[in-house]
Amino acid sequence: MVRSLREHWPEYLAEAAGLGLLMAATGLFATLLFAPASPLAGRLPGGLARRAMMGVAMGSTALALIHSPWGRRSGGHFNPAMTVTFWRLGKVAGWDAVFYAVAQVAGGVAGVLAVTAVLGPVFVAPPVRSAVTAPGMAGAAAAFAAELAISAGLMGAVLLVSNSPRHHRFTGCVAAVLLALFITFEAPLSGTSMNPARSFAAALPAGVWTGFWIYLLAPPAGMLLAARIYVARRGAAAVHCAKLDHRGSSRCIFHCRYAELAAAAAMTADGCPVDPKSLHKQ
Repeated sequence: MVRSLREHWPEYLAEAAGLGLLMAATGLFATLLFAPASPLAGRLPGGLARRAMMGVAMGSTALALIHSPWGRRSGGHFNPAMTVTFWRLGKVAGWDAVFYAVAQVAGGVAGVLAVTAVLGPVFVAPPVRSAVTAPGMAGAAAAFAAELAISAGLMGAVLLVSNSPRHHRFTGCVAAVLLALFITFEAPLSGTSMNPARSFAAALPAGVWTGFWIYLLAPPAGMLLAARIYVARRGAAAVHCAKLDHRGSSRCIFHCRYAELAAAAAMTADGCPVDPKSLHKQ
């Protein structure tokens, strides 16, 4: 435990900062688009169009954070459900998973509290309610099913794209597009969380815990289900790493196979063995 904390604290800090910024952006955009006191109130179309604008804003923010130096350093999870899933896949060490989850919750809470301090009641009061996630008019069962489905869809897409030698560089883009689509079309059912830390951070200042159990259980269940299906179809060895963006020179603290694969590809290309460690440092 102590060794993990001492050696990997920059990754933990990056995860905290990433979700903190994501939650701050969520709060700011939600207030701007949905609060009656917003300068845009009355100038925007309703319903679907506003959710689409929110989806584009949050998808763009998520993409920027995943591809940022912080995201490339930590892997860009910003979500304990995703971290736990990669742990179950054997890519994240146990104590790293624990400290990632703690950092994600702390970062998310810090981001929401910062927006609360800046915007005050307009952010905490209805209809924004600190961007809390709660079941929609269809009820808790529909919200649980929706969260399960979109979480599985997101994790399944991440696994498919991130483990493709041709397409892994597009993982962040795929995740961002899915987030934008889910916010646009699924939000009326559950609020589009897919992230226990995100839901906890939003519920804290608003004091709204309606259906909170849904957001603790459905996202990890959906992502673990997607991982199980992926492994059943392609095998555990087909999961190469836990990073969403593996480009750049940042170190990788996961049980990563990209260096091994690159070495094998280089050997196949010219018939000469290549040191995997040297490739991994590039």
